[in-house]
Amino acid sequence: QVQLVESGGGLVQAGGSLRLSCAASGHTFSNYAMGWFRQAPGKEREFVATISWSGGRTDYADSVKGRFTISRDNAKNTVYLQMNSLKPEDTAVYYCAADPSGRYLYTIEEDEYDYWGQGTQVTVSS
Repeated sequence: QVQLVESGGGLVQAGGSLRLSCAASGHTFSNYAMGWFRQAPGKEREFVATISWSGGRTDYADSVKGRFTISRDNAKNTVYLQMNSLKPEDTAVYYCAADPSGRYLYTIEEDEYDYWGQGTQVTVSS
């Protein structure tokens, strides 16, 4: 079983920055593909970013490319999402997710992730 706990959300003005963290349990975290997703009020959950088990490969939604950076520290069992130049449309609950299957180096597909955190609220004011 894998447990994920997000932190770092909050209220920030447009143009500001936040760094989200996701701490994972599990002895083989370094083998997990990890992802960040978000869900805005009244909308479906959407992909934000993903990172391979080694950290060497990443992918981003077009809406966050150039502004968000996903990274991981396998020694700390933690994945991060650095969010810069935040916009009001980035307001959402952000979830981290883990794919321990080893099927993919990394994936943008929500259905491929087996474990999810409880989410952390990010609110960007205009």
